[in-house]
Amino acid sequence: MASSIKPFYFFLLPMLLSFSAKAQTHKNITLGSTLSAHHNDDSSWVSPSGDFAFGFQQIENDGFLLAIWFNKISEKTVVWSANRDDLVQKGSKLDLTTDGQLVLYDPHHAQIWSAPAGSGVSYAAMLDTGNFVLAINGSINVWESFDQPTDTLLPTQIMTKGRELVARYLDTNYSSGRFQFQMQTDGNLVMYTNNYPQYTNNFAYWASNTVGVGFQLIFNQSGYVYLLAKNGTILNTVFSDATTPEDFYQRVTLDSDGVLRHYLHPKSSVSSGGKWDMAWSTLSVVPDNICTSIHANSGSGACGYNSYCLMDHDQKPSCLCPNGYSFIDPNDVRKGCKPNFVQQSCDKDESDAFDYVVMANTNFPFYDYEHFQLVSEDWCRKNCLSDCFCAAAIFNGGNCWKKKIPLSNMMMDASVSGKALIKMRTVNSTLLSGSNNIDRSTLILVVSVLLGSSGFVNILFLVLIIIYFFRISGRTKLFQQKNIMEASLLQNFTYVQLEEATDDCSLDLLVENDEQAKDDMNRVKKFVMIALWCIQEDPSLRPTMKKVMQMMEGSVDVPSPPDPSSFISAIGTF
Repeated sequence: MASSIKPFYFFLLPMLLSFSAKAQTHKNITLGSTLSAHHNDDSSWVSPSGDFAFGFQQIENDGFLLAIWFNKISEKTVVWSANRDDLVQKGSKLDLTTDGQLVLYDPHHAQIWSAPAGSGVSYAAMLDTGNFVLAINGSINVWESFDQPTDTLLPTQIMTKGRELVARYLDTNYSSGRFQFQMQTDGNLVMYTNNYPQYTNNFAYWASNTVGVGFQLIFNQSGYVYLLAKNGTILNTVFSDATTPEDFYQRVTLDSDGVLRHYLHPKSSVSSGGKWDMAWSTLSVVPDNICTSIHANSGSGACGYNSYCLMDHDQKPSCLCPNGYSFIDPNDVRKGCKPNFVQQSCDKDESDAFDYVVMANTNFPFYDYEHFQLVSEDWCRKNCLSDCFCAAAIFNGGNCWKKKIPLSNMMMDASVSGKALIKMRTVNSTLLSGSNNIDRSTLILVVSVLLGSSGFVNILFLVLIIIYFFRISGRTKLFQQKNIMEASLLQNFTYVQLEEATDDCSLDLLVENDEQAKDDMNRVKKFVMIALWCIQEDPSLRPTMKKVMQMMEGSVDVPSPPDPSSFISAIGTF
């Protein structure tokens, strides 16, 4: 919110902050000093108070990050890094050369990063502000980490025109992510989604609206974060949470979810006063609701494609999959979701094989390929069901917007009117339970062949139907038991029933001296094997429609399905 408050001390703050940063005590790091990256090695250069450290931090098993972190808290929270997109391996080395250059080398002595300090550097220092500097005699900084922020700002730090924060990809992945916070050269302070994996701006989801007048963003020691004009006027107060720097650590971070957060951490259990956990607590956020803030004409939105954004009870966005969809990568939910069913065919009418998951207070703006007005919800539903291109529809106040895959900008919030109709294949609409598709003519053919065969074939077909019924229902108490012995009993019972049905005759005796019966028997075996493949528990094992047709036509061999005992045992686990 813009502010017209202009207290006198705000005019002096930029000068005071600069003077404070340069005047504080520090330990000189002499030229020729080095740091090495080794497992379980805490080699670092520490600030005089011990609050901050500069060195190598191991990132799980992925490599080492040359970073600055809070040194006295258990999390060792990283606030700056040099090689976020290019982790180095064990044996890498940081040199503060005798001619004043700060250079990072990998184990093969290839240069990975360097600080562009120029000439004349006489020492380096890790300051108590969290700023790492290269300086010449007289405490004149020629390079400092505060001028090259990554995703975090610290008290006394100033973000000038042309500087930016780039969010991490994930909380545990320090590489450049999908969101940016920029102090633009035109004076506007803006938060963007980017065209990941490129880092060009995509959609501005928050802005200070200060084009032509914004000058620099200040984070003062009391916890205020505000945008100044060149004449010292406060144009916009981003955060106004006053704190006592003697008792608390602070940081402002653009997190991996695109939210800018002001964090607070007690320096000790005494300073917390029993009111604060010894952990990072969120004081304020911008924007208030990122789920509803992002609605771009391109890109996936706040979450990945086919997933929707929902604010949780901690006011953090959660990315979720609609029913019928699952995460492409559960460890990286922003990769989006994939449908767990075969999409609707355009070669035949499958409208009766689909229905809707209805999501109230849900919308995904833009990306609609058709828009109808003055229609009923029933009309909207039927229109989308009959359209093989339609993956979902939004209905709101007589308007029907039809969407294709992938779905984007999906958001669920109480402030959102209307509802989303997410089309999905119904579970038992076809023989393949929505994972693969067999048309009616194929089913009729299978049934006709089986019913046109001998009495034994009909009984065998009936047994198969019974097995299939129990396979898809999973609701009887028998199948709720997770006992392998019970599953074995089920298998034996089925075999006994089969023996009784065939009067203890083997299959060979049944068709002996009957060539037509033998042909029927071979066809039955093939159809039974195909059917068993089609009702496998694991959808990935089920054949495609094309494969089913090829097997039925004889152009492709039918492999033996998994052992029936395994199949029956699997049923017993429902």
